[in-house]
Amino acid sequence: MASPLYKNTGFLTKLIIRRDRIRMPLWLIGITFFTLMVPIAFQDLYSTQQERDVMAETMENPAMTAMVGPGVLEHYTIGAMTTHQMLLLTSVVVGLMSILLVTRHTRADEEDGRLEMIRSLPTGRLANIHATLLMLVIINVVLALINGFGLYALGIDSMNLEGSLLYGAALGVTGIFFAGVTGVFAQLSESSRGTIGYSIAVLIIAYLIRAIGDVSDGTSSMFSPLGWITKTEAYSANNWWPIWLTLGVSVLLILLAHFLNAVRDLEAGFFPAKPGRKYASRFLQSPLGLAVRLQRNGIIAWAIGMFVLGLSYGSVFGDLESFFEGNDMLKQLLAADEGSNLTEQFIPMLMIVMAILATIPTLMAMLKLRSEEKKNRMEHLLSKAVSRHKLMTSYLIISIVNGFVMISLAAIGLWSAANAVMDEGMAFGTIYGAALVYYPAMLVMIGFAALLIGFLPKLTSIIWFYLLYSFIVIYLGGLFQFPDWVGKLSPYGYIPEIPVEEMDWLPIMSLSIVAVALILIGYIGYRKRDIEG
Repeated sequence: MASPLYKNTGFLTKLIIRRDRIRMPLWLIGITFFTLMVPIAFQDLYSTQQERDVMAETMENPAMTAMVGPGVLEHYTIGAMTTHQMLLLTSVVVGLMSILLVTRHTRADEEDGRLEMIRSLPTGRLANIHATLLMLVIINVVLALINGFGLYALGIDSMNLEGSLLYGAALGVTGIFFAGVTGVFAQLSESSRGTIGYSIAVLIIAYLIRAIGDVSDGTSSMFSPLGWITKTEAYSANNWWPIWLTLGVSVLLILLAHFLNAVRDLEAGFFPAKPGRKYASRFLQSPLGLAVRLQRNGIIAWAIGMFVLGLSYGSVFGDLESFFEGNDMLKQLLAADEGSNLTEQFIPMLMIVMAILATIPTLMAMLKLRSEEKKNRMEHLLSKAVSRHKLMTSYLIISIVNGFVMISLAAIGLWSAANAVMDEGMAFGTIYGAALVYYPAMLVMIGFAALLIGFLPKLTSIIWFYLLYSFIVIYLGGLFQFPDWVGKLSPYGYIPEIPVEEMDWLPIMSLSIVAVALILIGYIGYRKRDIEG
């Protein structure tokens, strides 16, 4: 007989499937398409072993190791190349999927009052958390099987069945691990914002700890779940122990989430909320002050993360020149940029990654306006002496300032660490200019978000797919040899690659004008449309 604590778990599982009948398939299709596309592209681009060996030499440097992890470079087959360059990045996306889905069906539902209604029905105390985590386990198992058998079905010689299933299993257990992490933070935090913030912080810290370990002696990598995943070496050594280790820790996290859910009160959290002041300050009484207060913790967490990210990337600059000096083949590959040294040629590659990551909290700040609207919190504000124009302006100011701060902190962190490890440091203006040149593209993304909020509020999630598209076509465009027009569909595709290229002010000014136009159009739509719940 089933425990009453889990009563009607099956019905709640069906409800989760019903609510996410579009969202979940989109995640699965997107991740699977990206996974299967990469080895096909590699096979076309690097058809001979000699070409793959050249690519292996380009990847054998601390900067690339920090980004994608260590790889088996001695026998760089299509399978080994796919695992080395794609497994870690795809695992991060899978982890993000689990974080967002678990938060949506646990703390977010509790925060919005849905869970209270469900608990009033004949359901067990642990039925919701059990159904949510069970559903995430199922999704990640399906993801593992689809990607595993899908990779094997490509029929590439070096991609055997065991390696393919191991690759898929690595993605699946990563998703299960971060589902467990998010389940725990859903009990500790009192808000969905905090749950997502803490969980993403764990994801970022895991990535950074792995990066530091991979470019040093590898010790710290063993303290990161993402470090364990890179040790699988699918299509090479085919190590299964990281899968079982990650799965074992995931089970412990899931059990801990169930225990914490059983002993806490509904809508309470183990991280206590600090009591506020008896009287609000004048700043807090304004729409801008309230919006800043709601997003304060998330902004601080992302700011620290971006600065640490810059430090981690900057810390590898000390070894780059010495590596390049002994690698004539790599020098020949980079000889097209004769006006800049070899270290400088890596700066644009780092900057696009940091710019894309800096855009995430920037868009989150803007989309908070829509999030508050969906939770029926805007009617109360708009019933006071607060205009829609003033309300939207508050979130725009936060988003615009947020973007500038995030990209600036990443650049400052990179410059500080690079100067500390390099014999001849780089000018601050060089690093900061190479980062800040991406700011107009970030403003265009803010403008696009404002446009969606104004006219298509139910489709605001499109902005995340557009950001993912931008990352793929800009960061991986050269690898996959995409046509130029594919990159030009993203605002980041117009940014000059400083310091390799000369500064071109025309695209910068054009992007700024486009951003202003999109924001103004968004204002018009938001002022005229109905406020929705």
